[in-house]
Amino acid sequence: MENTFQTAPAKRFPVATVNNILKDVLTSYLQEERYEAELCRQMTKTISEVIKARVKDLMIPRYKIIVLISIGQLNEQNMRVGSRCLWDPTNDTFSSYSFRNDSLFAVANVYAVYFE
Repeated sequence: MENTFQTAPAKRFPVATVNNILKDVLTSYLQEERYEAELCRQMTKTISEVIKARVKDLMIPRYKIIVLISIGQLNEQNMRVGSRCLWDPTNDTFSSYSFRNDSLFAVANVYAVYFE
């Protein structure tokens, strides 16, 4: 049996393509929506599943995909989001997109962590 250990990816994670997916999904799902707490709670689950499926359809081998979605009401407030993880800057990367309409805002982050 041959060893499958690889220290570097054969194909890099396509950040620009994933940014386009984030923009497309957030816009199509949220463009006409009004903020409603219960609806937005469900929408975060639905949107994250759709984004994860579309990113996995790109068939990028050996990357673990993590999708985080935050949706909130636009009401003259601020929000700060921070995240930390164990990171290999040469192989791991992320994509991020922010959306807003008259009623709500959304932030989508996709983290791609290379799995050796």
